[in-house]
Amino acid sequence: MAEYTAPLRDMQFVINELIGMPRMQQLAGFDEVSADLSDAVLEEAAKLATEVLSPLNRVGDTVGCRLEGDVVHTPPGWREAYQAFCEGGWNGLAMNPEFGGQGLPKVVATAVGEMWDSANMAFGLCPLLTGGAIEAIEQHGDDNLRATYLAKLIAGTWTGTMNLTEPQAGSDLSTVRSRAVPEGDHYLISGQKIFITYGEHDMTDNIVHLVLARLPDAPEGTRGISLFAVPKFLVNADGTLGHRNDLRCVSIEHKLGIHGSPTAVMSYGDNGGAVGYLVGEANKGLMHMFTMMNAARHAVGREGVAIAERAYQKALQHARERVQGQVPGAGPRATIIEHPDVKRMLMTMKCQIEAMRALSYLCALEYDTAELDADAERRARAERRGDLLTPIVKAWCTETGAELASIGVQVHGGMGFIEETGAAQFFRDARITPIYEGTTGIQAGDLVGRKTLRDSGHAMRELIADMRATVANMQNLDGTAAQVRDALAVAVDYLEVVVGWLCGAASDPRLPASAAVSYLKLAGLVCGGWMMAQAAARSAAQLAGGDDFYRAKLAAAGFYAAQILPQAGALADIIVKGSAAVAELDTALL
Repeated sequence: MAEYTAPLRDMQFVINELIGMPRMQQLAGFDEVSADLSDAVLEEAAKLATEVLSPLNRVGDTVGCRLEGDVVHTPPGWREAYQAFCEGGWNGLAMNPEFGGQGLPKVVATAVGEMWDSANMAFGLCPLLTGGAIEAIEQHGDDNLRATYLAKLIAGTWTGTMNLTEPQAGSDLSTVRSRAVPEGDHYLISGQKIFITYGEHDMTDNIVHLVLARLPDAPEGTRGISLFAVPKFLVNADGTLGHRNDLRCVSIEHKLGIHGSPTAVMSYGDNGGAVGYLVGEANKGLMHMFTMMNAARHAVGREGVAIAERAYQKALQHARERVQGQVPGAGPRATIIEHPDVKRMLMTMKCQIEAMRALSYLCALEYDTAELDADAERRARAERRGDLLTPIVKAWCTETGAELASIGVQVHGGMGFIEETGAAQFFRDARITPIYEGTTGIQAGDLVGRKTLRDSGHAMRELIADMRATVANMQNLDGTAAQVRDALAVAVDYLEVVVGWLCGAASDPRLPASAAVSYLKLAGLVCGGWMMAQAAARSAAQLAGGDDFYRAKLAAAGFYAAQILPQAGALADIIVKGSAAVAELDTALL
């Protein structure tokens, strides 16, 4: 099985040439961040990803985790790999230096996180959730919580989890039943949570669970949910660990994929109540948890990019080595990469990976800009853009990633269906990404409702205006770059028509809801086309140097314009002409 090679040049192209260092350097605290520094960080991360994490990927899949008593044992090599991960300071890459973080841009951390996810997605899920816990405690916790937990979480000495789901409360958190009873300076938590990623493991001394629960006098529904930090081991005043809290893992799930990542069923308060500490304000827990959820949603979108990249590398190697059949003009027997349909599949993978990577990195930059830009108007605009792009990155990148992992199996033919070749693992691992942290339908509803209709399409029209500016800036280009420009212009027109239709159809809420997933896919396709157009413009300007890297970039952009962007027209028709077919469907006929 081929191992993973970090696509450093592709990552550097997005960070240094598409997004551009000057925009990052103008943000507070990033004035000393340079391309050399960013490149050095990526190169070091690539060593850990390729030499340590990637070789464990197959082990995690085949051996998996096991529960003995209430202790989860991770796969062989996991603990040692996690120790190396923490010793390298990787957990705190973009975290606050006040608590031991390195304070680097989220863009750089996103690229590094992509490497962890490509090399070993099951392993990468642990720091992914810890990162979200760090953000929630830093933004909403009091001084005592921050002092107690942040340094340990940022160092990776302790890990964090997110406890939302219960057996009867999946996407609808209004039915959460877990209880929190006040007792002195803390609360006693009781209840059961399911689907808790790394809810129990053997890699660290402590695990800090962020748990949604209800106070005794809480109002019904989502407005009555509070957020609590519930450590596996209580923390003494001097920072040392005290006695075991009243919580335990009662089982771990048997899953389609990501076998190396333990998904726990957690029970709180079996013996009187687990000690927990309120994070933020009472009855505003869901709002506080959204800090963690949004960070996780962007990171899950990055997983979609990462697993597609790994599947692509595996498929490309196989296609270059596998001899099968005859191709006109290529001799009696040829490697399958010469067959037109295999070329089509591989470039379908490559061009969309490049589009998704650029969009996910751009979204990360918007987060930093919203927090650190000196200009209030630019901060507000970046916050709107980051909010708008988050559901697109999460859902479009994961749906596309799962599709591309499936194509990777197809490139292998029958061998792809055999577990020993490795292609099937990427397909299985990818399938969870469109589901967790909010399904595609939930992300699409968010994009339509909160991110488009709530502001009458203002944020989306700002994005459309920026896309049109890119088209205008490419007017003097010719050849492939011009073809990409023209295809983007047509696709942007379709997107604008759909935004207008959605705003006009808002009087019948069934119609926007019925159009939501198609709208999200359309937005993703067009945003990807916008990224590829910028890549084409940059690459066309560099072709005189004879660098094959830029020729490949231009070819990928041209393929995206010819094979992917034309779907925008069909999606626009589905939305405008076909949404009523969904809205008026009689469920008795299903």
